[in-house]
Amino acid sequence: MNRSMQIKAMASEVRMSILRHLAEAQKHFGHQWSADPVEFGVCMTLIAEAMGIAQPTVSRHLDILKQAGFIVVRKHEKWSYCKRDEKGIQEYLAWLQRQLSVPG
Repeated sequence: MNRSMQIKAMASEVRMSILRHLAEAQKHFGHQWSADPVEFGVCMTLIAEAMGIAQPTVSRHLDILKQAGFIVVRKHEKWSYCKRDEKGIQEYLAWLQRQLSVPG
């Protein structure tokens, strides 16, 4: 995994906010009618609306999160859906913990 891409992904408040919103997909995106936001993921359009940013901008943020291994993206018809990759996030957090630990 490209750790510098992961660090870059975490360096943006918008990307952190996206991950927090996706962590509570039902709460923030329960109104999504096209697919279950928890099971299938959240439409990029709804993420852009929730963040209050343009769709091309949110697409760039989501691409960085995907490259970092923090989300997975599925396409269905003309829409793309995003879901947190919990395993990828946990691996990054474990790596970061090891990097910041004081040798004992």
